Amino acid sequence: MMRHQAPIVPRQMCIVSTGTAFNPNAVKHGGEPNRHNTLTRILQLLKEPSSINMAQLKQIHSQTLRSIPSHHPQFLFLYSRILHFSSLADLHYATRVFNHFQNPNSFMWNTLIRAYARSTHFKDRAIELYRAMMEDETVIPDNHTYPFVLKACAYLFWFFEGKQMHGRIFKLGLESDVHICNSLIHFYATCGNLDLAQKVFDKMSERSRVSWNVLIDSYVRVGEFDIALNLFIQMQIAFEPDNYTMQSVISACAGLGALSLGLWAHAYILKKSEMDMADDVLINTCLVDMYCKCGSLEIAEQVFESMPDKNVNSWNSMILGLAMHGKAEAALNCFNRMVKSQIVSPNSITFVSVLSACNHRGKVNEGLQYFDMMTKEYDIEPRLEHYGCLVDLLARAGRIEEALNLVSEMPMKPDVVIWRSLLDACCKQQASVELSEEMAKQIFESSEGSIGSGVYVLLSKVYASAKRWNEVGLLRKLMTDKGVIKQPGCSLVEIDGVTHEFFAGDTTHSQSEDIYKFLNVMDEKLKSVGYTRSYSGATMVDEMEDGKQSTLRLHSERLAIAFGLLSSKPGVPIRIFKNLRVCNDCHQVTKLISRIYNVEIIVRDRVRFHHFKDGTCSCKDYW
Repeated sequence: MMRHQAPIVPRQMCIVSTGTAFNPNAVKHGGEPNRHNTLTRILQLLKEPSSINMAQLKQIHSQTLRSIPSHHPQFLFLYSRILHFSSLADLHYATRVFNHFQNPNSFMWNTLIRAYARSTHFKDRAIELYRAMMEDETVIPDNHTYPFVLKACAYLFWFFEGKQMHGRIFKLGLESDVHICNSLIHFYATCGNLDLAQKVFDKMSERSRVSWNVLIDSYVRVGEFDIALNLFIQMQIAFEPDNYTMQSVISACAGLGALSLGLWAHAYILKKSEMDMADDVLINTCLVDMYCKCGSLEIAEQVFESMPDKNVNSWNSMILGLAMHGKAEAALNCFNRMVKSQIVSPNSITFVSVLSACNHRGKVNEGLQYFDMMTKEYDIEPRLEHYGCLVDLLARAGRIEEALNLVSEMPMKPDVVIWRSLLDACCKQQASVELSEEMAKQIFESSEGSIGSGVYVLLSKVYASAKRWNEVGLLRKLMTDKGVIKQPGCSLVEIDGVTHEFFAGDTTHSQSEDIYKFLNVMDEKLKSVGYTRSYSGATMVDEMEDGKQSTLRLHSERLAIAFGLLSSKPGVPIRIFKNLRVCNDCHQVTKLISRIYNVEIIVRDRVRFHHFKDGTCSCKDYW
């Protein structure tokens, strides 16, 4: 139980700019007319909280204590309102107001709990207050208590405490309250337990639009885009989507690379202009991000340029989008426009985007200049992401020694991503086997869990390039012993709004027979223009042995391209989304195919976009 402190009442009345300050001498204690006038004036002020500052609120608090006896019918209402308004402006003062009252009711408890749950640094205090409320036998937590406490648990990732509260909610018979259920869905999803969030949602007898929005957004955040979009389809039976719904839907389209659905969502937003969706800065920023990630950079730029308002996230999305597509100069020009506008200032994420733009085009000197600008002109302390971009920029440009020096000077410990960038650079630059082995060793030592197959694959390439086949064999055995499975290549291609999925060597597609026949036709045409296989991008030694069927020609993007050429309309770009980086051989083949078949092929791999047209790629063979 909380201890209640003695009240601290201001002795002097403050004069406020509104001219509504009270004169303590004008009140005769015990005089009913004066007391009634004072009460009326206090009530009038409390009906317009926006016009009250803390100095005036303290006046009102003091006047209430001096003029209105605690047994007056309006005293509890006045005191609750004072607590409410003070909790919005001064948490310390609100706590003192709360502690002064000997028997706070549930509204007072909830008011202070909500204030702490919404605070930046004291969310754990909300849970402490809840525990104190539970010990107070005069009050019982209600349907207004739990949404705020669960919000604090979600922010702090206090799963055990939130689970206990769920049990208490059930005992109190509040499990059917829609607001509490919405908070439970958000809590479980935030703590990484979407199964429990889904169970709460499924058991709800009544759902609000918020219920759907919270669950859809939760699935988007963990990358379950298909589930999110299926929920969106179900939601439309009961509710019309609002701004929050559309933000999640657009983000899901971006994650899937589903341009057709993204275009539909954009059209829907434009139709609902009366709901102010079309001018919503968050929705427009999501649209910019979606079009960039779906490979439609021109539409992304059109949306960006037509935005009536732009915040720092809008600029960041456009800069990063241009960077991902290899448009380094355009990305840096966009950054310069942002700086010159003086409407918003660059933040930490802005410089990650700028450094990424330099990285995708090998602009080492410019990258070093922007890194220097970030620290000296904008006083932004470099984070691991900034160092990672700079290390990768130097290493990929062949300046591995400088990259290693930078790693040694970093104020924080390098992570797996940085060491992996260095190993990748060693592989591309054909650095010594010993240096590559050292990078691999650092990755294994820095990793706290499973590191996947990528490191083994890169090291295998290093050994294979040096023709050290014994080490390649030992590495394969080590992978088998540890149960490490090479991640299969997977490519998605969208044709007429339908997404088709292909894995390396896939034969499950309904048109596989036609696809493989067309692959043979493609091979003949490639040979006629002088194509020879490049094994430098082969992921493991079995791809270099070229037995009965070369696995290189069966990479997932080759199958997707073949299907795209068979199925798409003339003049329509083929858009492919791949889970791994494009290998050297597939990159060369795709350039040739774009020229042979006079088609634009847009490939989004794990790192960036490649736009193939007329036998060239937008990356200028630097990726």
